[in-house]
Amino acid sequence: MSIEIIGMVGTKEVSETRGSFDGALIDTGYLTRFARAHEAAGFDRVLIGYGATGPDGFAVAAHVLHATSTLKVLIAHRPGFVVPTLVARKLATLDQLTGGGRVAIHHITGGDELDQKRDGDFSDHDRRYARTAEFMGLLRRELTSAEPFDYEGEFYQVRGAYSSVRPPADEPIPLYFGGASPPAVEVGARHADVYMLWGEPVAQIAERIARIRAVAARHGRTVRFSLSVRPIVAGTEEAAWQRAEQIRSATARRIADAKAAQVQGVAVPIRGGRPFGFRMSSSVGSERLQRQATERDVHDERLWFGVTKLTGPGGNSTALVGTPRQVADALMAYRRVGVDTVLIRGFDPLDDVVDWGRELVPLLRELAASTPVGTEATALPA
Repeated sequence: MSIEIIGMVGTKEVSETRGSFDGALIDTGYLTRFARAHEAAGFDRVLIGYGATGPDGFAVAAHVLHATSTLKVLIAHRPGFVVPTLVARKLATLDQLTGGGRVAIHHITGGDELDQKRDGDFSDHDRRYARTAEFMGLLRRELTSAEPFDYEGEFYQVRGAYSSVRPPADEPIPLYFGGASPPAVEVGARHADVYMLWGEPVAQIAERIARIRAVAARHGRTVRFSLSVRPIVAGTEEAAWQRAEQIRSATARRIADAKAAQVQGVAVPIRGGRPFGFRMSSSVGSERLQRQATERDVHDERLWFGVTKLTGPGGNSTALVGTPRQVADALMAYRRVGVDTVLIRGFDPLDDVVDWGRELVPLLRELAASTPVGTEATALPA
């Protein structure tokens, strides 16, 4: 099986270490360059992120698709604010308008309580996952049903639901999903095509895959797995670790500035739908990363938690540090326990993509061709 390589695009140049939070949030020229850089570097797909204060992901995805020829998109979507039948038609329409087979959706149920409330969602953690389960089931039915249908659930009710625009049966729109809590595992195992995992040590990823597979098997399903990490790559291992320390220092300065601004009553910059460095989290996955970060900075020789420690509960922040070959070898260790998709994004977002296209991405393709997606995670640990 080949490897799927996903990147992530944004509408302006900003990260933990670079770019300004001031000024216009949408720079169409930058977004175009960013998308085309991924295509030129050999990425399969790019994630369009979601935040309650950010640009609309469907509109951003449309721009990316029309600015490129073959690059696919993965649109992050938070279930609960738009009915699934409408989301299904939006996806199918965008898919048809851009050649077919280039659109996927990533369901993020939400672990930031402040960001949920910005969009009027006051449901608790477990109830949100129950809603996501209904959403994904109804979304798939709308995308695939050849006849009108009725549905009566706790969160959604429809009569005569039907979409006249659907993806081809042999090229359906994939449903991605992420979440680490027991309710999340139930939802993802039952409804997801691809289950997305943050960058934890290999042993922990193997255990998580085993548990999700066991639940999926009870529903007669199989699920693919994706791993999200932040490569920090240089020509030598020493140079890569030096760069990691530079990233740590730059991130620390940025967070200190944000905290100082908050103390002085200045509006704190918004990053990814939440104040930079601040979050009211109910995310079990975030809690797992924070616990691992407190144990030590580095796991598995090169999985680095330096930025994770600084940014606190949040998203994809763990890094693999080393030469392109060392990082590619590290990712193959995850492949051997069941990961067949990687989502990689940089701390220098556009420049890193260009750099990875020279060596890291070709290496991942080469090594994946001779590294089968393993089943080492099929048995739960005693």
